[in-house]
Amino acid sequence: MTRHPDSDKFARDGDDAAAPGRATHDAAHGHTAPTSSPAQGDPWRHDGWTRARQAAFLRELAATHNVSAAARAVGMSRQSAYKLRARLRGTPFDKGWEAAFVSRFDALADAALDRALNGVEVPHYYNGELVGTSRRYDERLTLALLAMRATFNRQPRGHYDPADAFGIDELAALADRVEHGPEQWHKDCNSELDARDDLDREAESVEKPASDR
Repeated sequence: MTRHPDSDKFARDGDDAAAPGRATHDAAHGHTAPTSSPAQGDPWRHDGWTRARQAAFLRELAATHNVSAAARAVGMSRQSAYKLRARLRGTPFDKGWEAAFVSRFDALADAALDRALNGVEVPHYYNGELVGTSRRYDERLTLALLAMRATFNRQPRGHYDPADAFGIDELAALADRVEHGPEQWHKDCNSELDARDDLDREAESVEKPASDR
């Protein structure tokens, strides 16, 4: 069962109106407000798109394949989601968006391939009674899949490209990267892989019982 994010929680924790109020409250009580910039993952982004909200959006986008529904699920608008992607072209969020759609496309491609290879069972009736079945094959579908075959093999863009640390089919890992890493990629693929390993070790230590540490 797909778990949908709580849009009310995001509205409480990271919307545009919450940031100034939190800053005023902290100042009144002698607390220091966060000073990191939005590019560093500041939880109080001016546009409301916190790292947690971005990651939840990507997961919902993979589940629904619907930008409007995914944005609404995290308390944001479709227009702001597209604006965010335009601003973050080439970043982990951008690749996560692509991966979310690819995950749905792959499911569609599998279904189409199954139909092309095995055909569709067609029932035959006589006087209202089922008398047999036959298989119908769609040659146009087969030819289309053969023509698209080259697009299924995505080649890496370069050995040093940090984006190559994540496959296009690794939506879960990309969503975690968006949520817990910096907004931009690290300088190269090796740096990105090292950071990914660190994140995996952190997750394992949190999940492991205290007696096993």
